[in-house]
Amino acid sequence: MTAARCEPQTARAVLMVRPALFGTNQETAGSNFFQRTAEGSDIARRAQQEFDALALALAGAGVRVHQFAGDRTAALPDEVFPNNWLSLHADGTAVLYPLLAPVRRRERRQDILAALGNYSLRCATDGDPVGAAAACGYRIDRVVDLTHLEARGEYLEGTGSLVLDRARRVAYACLSPRTHVAALAAFASALGYETLPFRAVDSAGRAIYHTNVMLAIGTRFAALCAAAIVDAAERNAILGRLEASGREIIELSQREMESFAANMLELDGTRGPVIALSLAALRSLAAPTRRALERHGALVAVDVATIEHVGGGSVRCMLAEVALPERQFEGD
Repeated sequence: MTAARCEPQTARAVLMVRPALFGTNQETAGSNFFQRTAEGSDIARRAQQEFDALALALAGAGVRVHQFAGDRTAALPDEVFPNNWLSLHADGTAVLYPLLAPVRRRERRQDILAALGNYSLRCATDGDPVGAAAACGYRIDRVVDLTHLEARGEYLEGTGSLVLDRARRVAYACLSPRTHVAALAAFASALGYETLPFRAVDSAGRAIYHTNVMLAIGTRFAALCAAAIVDAAERNAILGRLEASGREIIELSQREMESFAANMLELDGTRGPVIALSLAALRSLAAPTRRALERHGALVAVDVATIEHVGGGSVRCMLAEVALPERQFEGD
C-alpha cells in the first residue's frame, strides 16, 4: 500500500473525449438500465453538439478543459466517458481500470496519456516512473495498471464505480456487474484508500450499475439517493460516514436519481466552485434541493439528452478530473 496522502477534493482541469462514432452499445445495455433505445441517423451529430456545449460551458466557468478527438478508425460508442478507464491523482498517479465490455477496453489511448504525461501503454507496470508532461504541462510519476484483472472477470470502472472522498481517502463503491470487491481491494491497496462497498437498486429493484449515478461528493456536500441502498445497515453506515466528514448531506429521491441528478461533479473554476450537471438533472431537482446545491457552487447545466438516453451516462461520466501535479520547468 502506498503511503496515504490527502489531496484536494476538486480539480481545476478535466479531460474530455469528443465522440466520433457515438451510438448504442449493446455490450453494456444488459447492466445499464439508464440506457434507452434510440432512433435516427443524427445521433452521433447530436452527441457531438452536446459535448461541445458542455466543454464551452465549463471553459466559460473558468475550468481548464483538455479536449481530445474521438477515434474515427474504430467503433467506440462510449468513448465520450473517459472517466471509466482512467483516473489522475494529485500525487502524480495515473490509474488504468478493468472494464466489463470488451469494446470499451479499446478506449484506452496511448496518445491521451502521452499528451498528459509522456506515458506509454506498452511499458505500463505498476510503480514505473514515467516522464514529465510535455503537451499539457502535467507530470505522471506512477502508473497503477489494473487492467490485468479483466482476464479474471474482475472489474472496476474508474470514477463510475468509485466515488472518492479524495481529501479523506475513502472510496465509496456500489457493487454491481461492473464493480467487484477484488478489484476494489486492488485499487485501495495501491492508492492507500479505505473502501466502503454497498449495494443499491433503482425504483424497479434493478442493480445500479455505477456508484456515480446515485452519489456525488463535493468539498462541503454529498448528494445521495439513500433510498436506493436497500440494506438498512449499509445505508446507515454510508450516511454516518458522510456525516462524519462534516459535509452537508443533500438527499435525492429515486426520481431525481433516475434523472441523473447525482451524476454531477464539483470543479474549481476561476471564479469559485462550479457544479457541473445536466439540464435534465437540474430540472428534476426539488426547489429545496436546488437551493442546497447552490450554496456550494455555481450550477453549470447543459442539455446532454442524447448522451444520457443512448449512452446511459450524464455529465459527470463525461469528465475525468485532471488532478496531476503541474510540470516544473527549469527556471521556475
